[in-house]
Amino acid sequence: MDLSNYWQDRSVLVTGAGGFIASHLIEALVARRARVRAFVRYNSRGDPGLLRILPGETRAQIQILAGDLRDLSAVQSAVDGVTHIFHLGALIAIPYSYLHPAEVVETNVIGTLNVLLAARQHSVERVIHTSTSEVYGTALHTPMDESHPLQGQSPYSASKIGADKLAESFYRSFDLPVVTLRPFNTYGPRQSARAVIPAIITQALTQDKIRLGNLDAQRDLTYVSDTVDGFLRVGETPGIEGETFNLGFGAAVRIGDLAQQIIDLLDKPVKIEIDPQRLRPPKSEVVHLLSDNRLARQRLGWQPEVALRQGLLWTIEWIRANLHLYQPDRYEI
Repeated sequence: MDLSNYWQDRSVLVTGAGGFIASHLIEALVARRARVRAFVRYNSRGDPGLLRILPGETRAQIQILAGDLRDLSAVQSAVDGVTHIFHLGALIAIPYSYLHPAEVVETNVIGTLNVLLAARQHSVERVIHTSTSEVYGTALHTPMDESHPLQGQSPYSASKIGADKLAESFYRSFDLPVVTLRPFNTYGPRQSARAVIPAIITQALTQDKIRLGNLDAQRDLTYVSDTVDGFLRVGETPGIEGETFNLGFGAAVRIGDLAQQIIDLLDKPVKIEIDPQRLRPPKSEVVHLLSDNRLARQRLGWQPEVALRQGLLWTIEWIRANLHLYQPDRYEI
């Protein structure tokens, strides 16, 4: 089946459109001549998040809608007339979920419920629901396939488990064409310093010390273009409704070693220190994430293309050129 022009003239809604992965996904969809509707959370500044730094010719082809995922009428209006929904909208910061679990649950669970209700009402062709590797908790076995037990080790991960199960229930109860993606630690240009790689790079570029949390935690790091390719394949591959797919590179990297690798790439003398405020509560810490991506390879024809060193070089280059967007001396939650 030739899918080369699959997205041309399709009407697509992306929730969480002002975020890191979503901004790259929207660029890819526009390049494929999809008609993109971008749902961003309303604020009085009219700030569309990372959409504001996309090239002008790309922004001109995006319809931006502001609202709140918790408002069913706003979601229904955004969904009306689209064929596909890429649901990336969520509150994702784990430290923030410790402080404000009710807001995180309302946005991630009720927001997802509203997307599913609206998709059913408007007979959407496919909903691509975004999960996270955090729903697995720390590895009980490795590599972690899609049948790995789900463990709510933070309010954030618990909210995403709830959202995942709602998506599953709408497929089973109403035949809603939902597919779930579980990215493993995506990184790349535009990512917030709430994530570990930008936190390391911004500190290393501006200071003589890098302050981090658990240096022994291990993460499976996937460059953003590979993650976006996975989203597109899940949107266009026939016959996968109701399935869940891991999107991970398939290699675990210790955070302390990752920091040293970035320091080496910068060729700058920088020390690494543990910052107690960046440590998770002991029973909440996810120590080891390592994806089994065989199902995505087999069913989607997906495979990661960008090696860690190359991805880090591209990310360093972008952050260095856009350092004014960051506050390296501040711990962002």
